[in-house]
Amino acid sequence: MNTALLLVDIQNDFLPGGALAVGEADAVVPVANRLMPYFDHVVASQDWHPPHHLSFAAEHAGFEPFQITELDGLEQILWPVHCVQGSPGAGFASALDVAGIDHVVRKGTDVRIDSYSAFHDNGHRKATGLTEHLRGHGVEHVVVAGLAADVCVRFTVMDALAEGFAVTLVRDGVRGVDMQAGDTEAAIQAMRDAGAKVADSAEVIAGTA
Repeated sequence: MNTALLLVDIQNDFLPGGALAVGEADAVVPVANRLMPYFDHVVASQDWHPPHHLSFAAEHAGFEPFQITELDGLEQILWPVHCVQGSPGAGFASALDVAGIDHVVRKGTDVRIDSYSAFHDNGHRKATGLTEHLRGHGVEHVVVAGLAADVCVRFTVMDALAEGFAVTLVRDGVRGVDMQAGDTEAAIQAMRDAGAKVADSAEVIAGTA
């Protein structure tokens, strides 16, 4: 089965010290670097928001980050300003071996709708082109690592399964926001229940995943 590695949002703003830091997020970088040489095709997604994206709490008077509102008919968690197009925070982690990345998918570029998944925006109104890209390379199976397990990784995995790809989630290659305690473990279980395989990077490298 033709397999690609999909790295989700391993960007400075999600690392320690970033605008939307995920706990222990820097631990996913060496895992991603170890995995890349084992794949013929590596795709990375990038959150790539315009400066006044409406998912930012700063765009909504009286709201604080992590509060929930409605945006164009969808429930929307409001986030700190993060991953603004062209900003250092939107760049890939400095320790990530970007030379090993073959294709980059940018998401969240429409000011009016968020895009957690690397495949579609949150309303499934617009696709990123990732499905066509993977199919064009004969990919049937994606191995997924990155940030954050309970948000963008989860949405990406669910969409990959819905698009008909086999999916393996790299357990030691993800970390979560955990807005509520247990969110990350619940997300991993939900991905498993939906049909994703969950394996450690060592199992992926050994070819047993």
